[in-house]
Amino acid sequence: MAEKIFLSPPHMGGNELKYIQEVFDSNYIAPLGAFVDRFEKDICHFTGAASAAALSSATAAIHLALRLSEVKAGDKVLASTLTFIGSVAPILYQGAKPVFVDSDESWNADPGLVEEAIEKERPKAFVLTHLYGQSAKIDRIAEICKAYDVALIEDAAESLGATFKEKHTGTFGDFGAYSFNGNKIITTSGGGMLVSDDKTAISHAKKLATQAREPALWYEHEELGYNYRMSNVLAAIGVGQMEVLPSHIEKKREIFSWYEELLGDIEEIEFMPEIEHSRGNRWLTTLTFACTNPAKVMATLQERNIESRPVWKPMHLQPLFKEALCYGKDVSEDLFARGICLPSGTAMSKEDVEQVASMVRSALC
Repeated sequence: MAEKIFLSPPHMGGNELKYIQEVFDSNYIAPLGAFVDRFEKDICHFTGAASAAALSSATAAIHLALRLSEVKAGDKVLASTLTFIGSVAPILYQGAKPVFVDSDESWNADPGLVEEAIEKERPKAFVLTHLYGQSAKIDRIAEICKAYDVALIEDAAESLGATFKEKHTGTFGDFGAYSFNGNKIITTSGGGMLVSDDKTAISHAKKLATQAREPALWYEHEELGYNYRMSNVLAAIGVGQMEVLPSHIEKKREIFSWYEELLGDIEEIEFMPEIEHSRGNRWLTTLTFACTNPAKVMATLQERNIESRPVWKPMHLQPLFKEALCYGKDVSEDLFARGICLPSGTAMSKEDVEQVASMVRSALC
């Protein structure tokens, strides 16, 4: 069997092992150390965020953002419905009630539905997902949230390096969250980052992420905290990955352009769009079929040892959220029914993409 083509595997840049060795030599393995500080500074320098906290996951980052936004039990929190569960689960951690909003033609949250939901539901916060590395209509959404005094938390887990009007996703709202899971555009094997221009809030986030320990000789606790901090070892990997992030973004975009070149002539295929004034990182190449069942295409790819994936199942369709409100539903449900994510790893060659595209063609109606 041919070597497997994965959806989006890790791709090391070269200096990660060197930095890990520095961590071992210093014996600052965990929980903190110089590389944690360095990784946070690198993210701030790259994105333009004023401050950052390196954490165990993007889900932890969203949870802390909700906590810092004073979301409490019984509060309503708006969220994109077309997203991964990690974007939404922290709402439940706080005992709050999710209210979902559908997508528009960009695949991301529809600003009109966002405003309608905010007017009617008066949520405390909105967790907005920038889907598959593509910016949402963030300027309009940020204006709406500000007008209604709703905390805006950007789930930029998939969109590190994506911009809108040359400003990075994750830096428009009150807080932004990035993911470094194994399949993301850069990885620390597992990890995340919370960013904000509110340095006081990030300082508090770092305290909460280390069990909310007070500055005393003994372990003194006045508020509930969590074990959410990133280790120095993982941060060392992150520092190495930041060095290759720009090249990873360019390669992801090149892979998308190859798919577009190879499949763009097929009438039933429509690629996820890139909205005006934005530049996505094209974390995954995603598209929809007009008549072919994506499951048929995925089965064909699997036969050739090629990994693919459906588009995220909307949160309002998940049994966990069967009682939740959703403003609109048709767009996200249609994308789920007709969408597919194709292999987009940054180590792929054009020959790899040609092989995938050929198999896609062979499976079409």
